[in-house]
Amino acid sequence: MPKSADVKDYIRTIVDFPHEGIMFRDVTTLFADPRGFRMAIDQMLHPYAGTRIDKVVGLEARGFILGGAIAHQLSVGFVPIRKKGKLPGTTISQEYKLEYGEAIVELHDDAIQPGEQVLVVDDLLATGGTAEAGIKLIERLGGEIISCSFIIDLPELGGRQKLEDMGMDVHVLCEFDGL
Repeated sequence: MPKSADVKDYIRTIVDFPHEGIMFRDVTTLFADPRGFRMAIDQMLHPYAGTRIDKVVGLEARGFILGGAIAHQLSVGFVPIRKKGKLPGTTISQEYKLEYGEAIVELHDDAIQPGEQVLVVDDLLATGGTAEAGIKLIERLGGEIISCSFIIDLPELGGRQKLEDMGMDVHVLCEFDGL
């Protein structure tokens, strides 16, 4: 991998995955490189230096990897938002739209306390549907979202605008054109 100052250089593009016409942005190459992974975590943390954060929430699934590392660096708790049926305790649910159909994500009903300052993280921001559903779950429990942080934004899909229209602060490390 490159010895670069840009996380984008560590991200592999796989053509026609999972379907023809899709340019899949694969962050596993970033995660596998110690310099690239540390750079991404440091850059995701930088905007929040001196900001109170009580919990880091990671969106399934690669948001767990990022969220766990960020929570560790901040010495705060980590909370996963998972696909329906994956959490063992009592949960609250939120539906959201996919390209074809709908999906549901869940959060333990005691994972966020009212007034806690929450940072939401994931690897990629596309349409913003998963992030929007996660935000709604956190807000239903009384959490206050300080920001949403992503490695990659796909601006053509409008996710950033969707989250900003909800009043969210959005931080991304890089953008890719196309789908």
